[in-house]
Amino acid sequence: MEKREPAKSFKELIVWQKAHQLVLNVYRATKTFPKEEIYGLSSQIKRSSVSIAANIAEGFKKKGIADKLKFMNTAQGSLSETEYHLLLANDLEYFNTTKLTKDAAEVGRLLEAYMRGIRGNNS
Repeated sequence: MEKREPAKSFKELIVWQKAHQLVLNVYRATKTFPKEEIYGLSSQIKRSSVSIAANIAEGFKKKGIADKLKFMNTAQGSLSETEYHLLLANDLEYFNTTKLTKDAAEVGRLLEAYMRGIRGNNS
């Protein structure tokens, strides 16, 4: 496996790029939610999805491994919350969440891999 140069910005991280795309797609999807959800599920799913990408970005600049991992773990928590909101939106028949659910799962796999890289091992 070839050695890559370390990322200079969180924007270079594939995990952040995928998380950011998830946020954009969540915002697009919630435009179709019923108006009564503007301060309910619509707001919650947007907030939790933004938190994934924001915590990856914030953790990127942290110097210590423990600090970095804390932010990545918070991103994982926000990802789980987003996955639940997607399940709820699907069950309420607001929209078909299959694509966004797959995208969220991909972010989860990439986040796990990134955390393994931070730890410097394959645990």
